[in-house]
Amino acid sequence: MGIHPGLADGTPPRPSQLWPHHAERTEFTGPHGPIAALRTTGAATATALLVPGYTGSKEDFAPLLDPLADAGFQAVAIDLPGQYESPGIDDEAAYTPANLGAVVAELVAELGPRPVVLLGHSFGGLVARGAVLAGARVAGLTLMDSGPGQLPDGGRRAALGLGEPLLRRHGLAAAYAVREEVSSRFPAWSLVPDEVKAFLRKRFTSSSAAGLLGMADVLRNEPDRVDELAKALQDNDIPALVVAGENDDAWSIPSQGKMAERLDVPFALVPGAAHSPNTENPDGLLAVLVPAWRAWTA
Repeated sequence: MGIHPGLADGTPPRPSQLWPHHAERTEFTGPHGPIAALRTTGAATATALLVPGYTGSKEDFAPLLDPLADAGFQAVAIDLPGQYESPGIDDEAAYTPANLGAVVAELVAELGPRPVVLLGHSFGGLVARGAVLAGARVAGLTLMDSGPGQLPDGGRRAALGLGEPLLRRHGLAAAYAVREEVSSRFPAWSLVPDEVKAFLRKRFTSSSAAGLLGMADVLRNEPDRVDELAKALQDNDIPALVVAGENDDAWSIPSQGKMAERLDVPFALVPGAAHSPNTENPDGLLAVLVPAWRAWTA
């Protein structure tokens, strides 16, 4: 991928979904059709399976792909079923963490025999948890900017409630137009290069409406399953890590820290990042992930 989006004249480029990398576009077999992925090549001693969040895609991990390959990992970033280039089915109930977690657990098995470390971002963290509860044999689990259950009250949860009727009545393009208009009210949106904005629009409107609605329902209703996960990690001797941007505005930092305590695993904060350290401070995120993953897979 050769696009290297930057800002105005002379301003350094910002990491984004269009960050250059050498990973190859590939597909895995899924229950509802192919699962689109970006996969690095070359020598590796372990695999890092990266699961995106709500409205996300494999491209969210673009800034991590080459550095993970350089660190000795085969990086595999996916679109979940219903996201962007992975077909879904027209059934909102199919998009629960349990159902999607079973899909990810099958993919973990397919990626063997090398050890697989699993990372889930935001909604993807709920799915990664579902994969472990479904029996995924991973060498380690990382929950990034994710929480114990449903989103708490706040702007992100409110946006889901406002977006649902619009999406049902008027479709993907109309829903994204409103989403983009709201984003334009924030100064940070003006810093996003036009080609990145175009990609975000294309990704949203290419996704499954049923998938977006089903995942949004999960984000407003998912129960706290931390105790179940803690038992699964202990019973299967799976190490884990909770990591978040220091300014995360989805699940609160205290709630994520408490989740780590209940899981009896480390909790790390990425400086200079909010809800998406993978694009906001990828170097800071890698400084947390790589040492932990190397220890897990040694």
